[in-house]
Amino acid sequence: MHALVIHAPLDLRIEDVPTPEPEANQLLVRVRAGGICGSDLHYFNHGGFGTIRIKEPMVLGHEVSGAVARVGSGVTDMPVGTRISISPSRPCGLCQYCQQGLQNHCLDMRYYGSAMRTPHVQGAFRQEIVIDRSQAHVVADSLSDAEAAMAEPLSVALHAVRRAGPLLGKRVLVTGCGPIGALIVAAARRAGAAMIVATDVNTLPLDSAKKVGADLAFNIAETPDALQPFAVDKGSFDVLFEASGNAAALRGAFDVLKPRGVIVQVGLGGDISLPINVIVAKEFDLRGAFRFHEEFAIAVELLNKGLIDVKPLISGIFPYQDSVKAFQTAGDRSKSMKVLVSFD
Repeated sequence: MHALVIHAPLDLRIEDVPTPEPEANQLLVRVRAGGICGSDLHYFNHGGFGTIRIKEPMVLGHEVSGAVARVGSGVTDMPVGTRISISPSRPCGLCQYCQQGLQNHCLDMRYYGSAMRTPHVQGAFRQEIVIDRSQAHVVADSLSDAEAAMAEPLSVALHAVRRAGPLLGKRVLVTGCGPIGALIVAAARRAGAAMIVATDVNTLPLDSAKKVGADLAFNIAETPDALQPFAVDKGSFDVLFEASGNAAALRGAFDVLKPRGVIVQVGLGGDISLPINVIVAKEFDLRGAFRFHEEFAIAVELLNKGLIDVKPLISGIFPYQDSVKAFQTAGDRSKSMKVLVSFD
């Protein structure tokens, strides 16, 4: 079956890859749609990110949905033809962190389309894939394949919102409104936030953030002082979700965050210098948010019930034969939010 294989920066190829037979508790899935993530773009454009580099050809992709094509002998609850969203997270279940319920910190994690370990973990941008039964989550008939593929980034957003603690009645600031930031807006609204303000440096992400729940959205590139009114009386916001990975966005939000405010850092931007005096004086609580685990099932349930609508965030769907164009489009944040590839 065909797969999208990255060999080097800007060297993405369609290649035939073998598909193994499913074992007893596995499923053979016909992949239908896959969303292009920021990490996929880093592999495509730069051959990796940070110290992580592609050392061998690797199938990209981890945001996918599909339909069951064949079941292993031990699977009795997943008939052929069942439409599913696939969790790309495969923790070992045995290490100390898995045993503590911290599967996202698994010591032996195998996450689709990742060059963090060698041999690399091959991804899910392929026409067929064999998965464990535990990775399959049934999607409603009302969901499109593209919406079902959005369960993974929604899971990241739900985990970030969970890390913030209760949001009922809170005033929330989200800096960086790419797909993850916009989904954080949607998740925070569902969690009961009373007010949500979003910032970005492009118009399209801000418009998308408003469509999924932001009360106000400011283009900081055009109006750098837009948040200044929120700095009165030591700040207006209870919680900051920093989803851009930009040092200026993080530091700029400190002035508008209330004392004892919670900062959830989601965006990855490398090393950042922080004004420790401000963190101490305002008693900020700084928390990281990395991937997800049990939130994937929650994400699918919210999508199935129509409690979160991701359709406003889908910018385009390309056939996998046009994958290079899809990646180029996904890399232009002024024109696209979530771009998906169809394998159907």
